Amino acid sequence: MTPTNASNQTITVIRGDGIGPEIMDAALYVLDAMKVGLQYEEADAGMVALEKHGELLPAATMDSIRRNRIALKSPLTTPVGEGFSSINVELRKRFDLYANVRPAKSFPNTKSRFPEDVDLITVRENTEGAYIGEGQMTSEDGQIATLTQKVTRKGSERIVRYAFDLARSTGRKKVTVVHKANILKSTSGLFLKVAREVAAQYPEIECNEMIVDNTCMQLVMRPEQFDIIVTTNLFGDIISDLCAGLVGGLGLAPGANIGADAAIFEAVHGSAPDIAGKGIANPCALLLAVGQMLDHLGKPDDATRLRAAIVATLEAKDSLTPDLGGQCNTMSFAQAIASRV
Repeated sequence: MTPTNASNQTITVIRGDGIGPEIMDAALYVLDAMKVGLQYEEADAGMVALEKHGELLPAATMDSIRRNRIALKSPLTTPVGEGFSSINVELRKRFDLYANVRPAKSFPNTKSRFPEDVDLITVRENTEGAYIGEGQMTSEDGQIATLTQKVTRKGSERIVRYAFDLARSTGRKKVTVVHKANILKSTSGLFLKVAREVAAQYPEIECNEMIVDNTCMQLVMRPEQFDIIVTTNLFGDIISDLCAGLVGGLGLAPGANIGADAAIFEAVHGSAPDIAGKGIANPCALLLAVGQMLDHLGKPDDATRLRAAIVATLEAKDSLTPDLGGQCNTMSFAQAIASRV
């Protein structure tokens, strides 16, 4: 999807479940303080939508995302035993949001084991592979379970190209292609073959290849060696959460889901019903997703301004939520960030 660089852009806002409304209030408070010319159109999804409209993803919500092409989303709860296997996966499938982009960066005064050394992006293929759940079947006696894993040339090429284009546009110097082609010679083998073909078209960007298990070890031992990682769906899901752990957890982990016709930006953590309504949720993940959204909208200076305000607030330690070692609430944290944008 091409960045729009539009003023007075309307975005779809999905407040979500659990702590979702609280962190969305915080994010929109900061966005309003930044005066970046965004208008909001609220839409329902998840348990709130099920209660109000009788379905998890109402047609009106789909129409809103289709019309605005940009959505900011809080965490959603998928009911157990009914409906979609995952609302998030369903959204990605319906809008062909093929690129899942998960930055992981060290921040000050967090519980990270790597307070300075991590600054990388995981680019994960979002629409095919094992995670989509095609061909799931269990034998009648319950002894055998099968799953079809499908990787296509088209899907592989566009995600690898996205990663190299991202490196080129952001000035990053290296892309690591993560695979398991030594064992999964058909699916992961095709991904690796296509990745090599695409990499050859970007001679100015270093490309290296790494088997997924070694990647996980290397990330824990020397995360500073990575710049951009590109990989298939299941591997990317695991690696991106591992990277979040390196920088202090999912509370600092934003995510973007990018397609040709729409993009959804989100906090990747769950809805945390155990602390919902207590006003203590950390809004940083959603605010960092707002930064990704501003970059995507062609407002990189505003994105930089927002990230700098978050860092300054973490450094000051004057208004942090309990998970970051403070004693303040969600909105006071947001107000401290807003005062620094």
